[in-house]
Amino acid sequence: MSWLPLSFGFPAVLWGLLALPVIWWLLRLTPPKPQAEIFPPLKILARVFKKEETPHQSPWWLTLLRLLMAALVVLALAEPVFNPREKLPTGGAALALVVDNGWASAPDWKRRVATAERLIADAGASGQPVVLAFTAEKPNAEIGPFDAQAALDRLRAAEPRPVPTDRGPVYARVATVLATLPGTSVAVLDDGLAGAGDEQAFATLLGQNPANVLWASPDRLDTKGLTAAENEMDGFALTAIRAPGDPAPGAVTAGAFDDKGRRIADATLTFAPGETVATGTMAVPFELRNDFASIALDGQGQAGAVRVLDDSSKRRRVGLLSQSDAEDSQPLLAPLYYIRRALEPFADLSEPTSSDLAEAIPQMLEQKPAMIVMADVGTIPPQAREKLLTWLKEGGTLVRFAGSRLAAAGNDEELLPVRLRLGERSLGGALSWTAPQPVSDFPGTGPFADLSPPNEVTVSKQVLAEPTPDLAASTWANLADGTPLVTGARRGKGTLVLFHIAPQATWSNLPISGSFVEMLRRIVQLSRNQGTATTGAEGKPASLAPYRMISADGRIVPPTPDARPLLASAGALPVTLENPPGLYGSEEGVLAHNLLKPDSTLSPLVRPQVSAPVTEIRYAFDESRDLKGSLVAAALALMALDTLAVLWMGGMFSRRGAKRGRTAGTTAAVLLCLGALMAQPDLARADDAKPGDVEAVEAISKTRIAYVLTGESSVDAISRAGITGLTRFLVEKTALEPGEPAGVDIAKDELAFYPLIYWPIDPAAAMPSEAAIARVDAYMKQGGTVLFDTRDQFANGIGADAASPATERLRDILSSLNVPPLEPVPADHVLTKAFFILPEFPGRFNGSPLWVEASLEASNAEGRPVRTGDGVTPIMITANDFAGAWAIDENGDPMLPTVPSDPMQRIYALRAGVNIMMYMLTGNYKSDQVHVPTLLERLGQ
Repeated sequence: MSWLPLSFGFPAVLWGLLALPVIWWLLRLTPPKPQAEIFPPLKILARVFKKEETPHQSPWWLTLLRLLMAALVVLALAEPVFNPREKLPTGGAALALVVDNGWASAPDWKRRVATAERLIADAGASGQPVVLAFTAEKPNAEIGPFDAQAALDRLRAAEPRPVPTDRGPVYARVATVLATLPGTSVAVLDDGLAGAGDEQAFATLLGQNPANVLWASPDRLDTKGLTAAENEMDGFALTAIRAPGDPAPGAVTAGAFDDKGRRIADATLTFAPGETVATGTMAVPFELRNDFASIALDGQGQAGAVRVLDDSSKRRRVGLLSQSDAEDSQPLLAPLYYIRRALEPFADLSEPTSSDLAEAIPQMLEQKPAMIVMADVGTIPPQAREKLLTWLKEGGTLVRFAGSRLAAAGNDEELLPVRLRLGERSLGGALSWTAPQPVSDFPGTGPFADLSPPNEVTVSKQVLAEPTPDLAASTWANLADGTPLVTGARRGKGTLVLFHIAPQATWSNLPISGSFVEMLRRIVQLSRNQGTATTGAEGKPASLAPYRMISADGRIVPPTPDARPLLASAGALPVTLENPPGLYGSEEGVLAHNLLKPDSTLSPLVRPQVSAPVTEIRYAFDESRDLKGSLVAAALALMALDTLAVLWMGGMFSRRGAKRGRTAGTTAAVLLCLGALMAQPDLARADDAKPGDVEAVEAISKTRIAYVLTGESSVDAISRAGITGLTRFLVEKTALEPGEPAGVDIAKDELAFYPLIYWPIDPAAAMPSEAAIARVDAYMKQGGTVLFDTRDQFANGIGADAASPATERLRDILSSLNVPPLEPVPADHVLTKAFFILPEFPGRFNGSPLWVEASLEASNAEGRPVRTGDGVTPIMITANDFAGAWAIDENGDPMLPTVPSDPMQRIYALRAGVNIMMYMLTGNYKSDQVHVPTLLERLGQ
């Protein structure tokens, strides 16, 4: 029964309200107890002749109070619900719930989970099993059937993934389960975006004759993505996309961020009315553009709106050098004409002002180019040659083109990749026995391996290479007769490339073909300062480890445990759970692996036609409120008032009834406490109850390591797993056997039971209240120690110049605490030798110091091997993510990789945890043990 916005679970109970007039009549006929008074005899005699008056009915206000109390009880028994939600049609043998958790579901993921929770709750109320599947999980993920509670647990543990949905295999698995459960209700919670193979996937899922179908889609598909970010001549050219069907114009702002996460540039991209593609240019100087690490669209909060940039997105400065005088008189015959036209779109070109090589080469090197192109340059002056050779070996890329000057200059083995024959070879001339040669397939070991050979290109003249055993390994492109067209070799850290033809269209028509542009572009990409990122041994594609990942909500985060190395190949690799979007490689070089490709589109999902009844539902939070507890509490409060009124009317609050009044007050207080406890029964939680005597005894019976509950499930899970891993290590290596880890709410729980509290700082968690921080301050003053971990060492530390969100949050917390002076753990501190000998305290990251309270005596007495001073530091601070290094799963395996990946770093992190616990429990015991002989000598005196 429902009268919006109020409904009743048992409306028949409301007939009890008809009994209120009867109750009123009974109450009016029942007078209150007469008031008894004891007077002196004279007082009694004075009133003998007065007419006796006895009340015959209750006062009207007491009657009204009791009627209201009865009405509240009746209403409470009817189980009223304010703003009730409509029960969804989940009839049938079971409920099959398929949820899209790809990148597009991240912005409103909590709303989707709330909708799915209502569906599972309705199925559980009907006793139906639940099949629960997610379309962006591993293929072998368990999908059920589950009971309602198990399904809720799995739903709450799920999270959006920064990858596209893959509905086909998931829907096929669900359909296999549904074949054993005929007449099942199917609920589809989609993200609104169409994917490849959707038609077949829905036909498979809905072809099992479901009892009914529940369909949930976003109210409006306002997802936007960033498909391209190209470093052009005048700035970064950006391309954004949106779903079709919006006739209104739109605009979105893009921000560029450096590797520290600082915003350094902005641009606005505008969608024309009805258009799905918007473009814009982020016009900033060349030097600033090379600092871009990522570009993101504002207000999106999902992985498709972020693009990470690798070295290929940074424009190179390329120097051009030629000895020809035809630049002005005959530009089409100039050696640099076609080279300049090919490189201008993706490189910043510079040319020396002098034509003298002795002056031009040093002039060009002063501009620090990434690559230098020499068009038919012959002999290089010795002084300029040494500078050029030094630049090449330090990582530069030198590209040379043949010509008459180079052919006559002889062999300079250090500035040529292969040894050349003197003179030129003509093909197809009047005095030649051969015809012009086409280009054959590009060798698989060179940078042009994935390019299609230009069939229209022929070569009529070339400079031949001397046949040597290693000539094939140095060849990047061949002619049909097997002679090299392009050769390359390493010179120190640099790359040396030779085109065996002239840069004009006189020896070959390659300079006027599209292949010429692509070949030069590939060589420019090789000129990166970190050129080892995508190339392994012998020029083969490298396997690149995950370096920085894009999370589902669009943040740049450390690698996840599921991420696997990426095989760097020339083709576009798909984004998967094993290879999520992000940067792969190392600090020496990275490769960008972005979610959306340049040709990506956002197509809305079309609901398939199905013969079963279809109910459309909306993504929404459950805003219904059960009023039963509140009504019961109000009735108890009125009962307490009624009791007090009756006692007052009976004289309990008079001087002689004071004793009875105290009893009545106690009774009323008990009733009020019961009412308060029943006011909101749905908000009571076992975790919120403070420990009583039994809990206190259990808390101190074993040493337990505590961690702060931040409210972020992923952070709290890692903290608990980390303390569990450290506890196991303590049991294995020491005589200490700690109890289970204790998650504490610093605003409610007693903190004095724990010698050490680990506090992971998460900027997404709510800021603790002043009262909670005051409780932590009191705990530290009473001898407890708090270990703060910002877990952001990979970005920055905790120094004065740090500005990460976690560090800023830590500063806000410490500003309200009485923090003593701090210093990094000195080499002679007790912490360095409390159990293991440790020179440093790494965690999942290594590099941040462990900060402790500064010693009052900066220098030690002569011959004393440890820092003096009594007591234990009340505060420790690190950024190395201790819990991440300690965390283990149910099998005892590490959950998160260390950065860098080093097995010994995890061992040292666990040893650091042992030293910290020994220090917490023994204080300066190690320091005092050094002076045992002296102490015994004094005691003997």
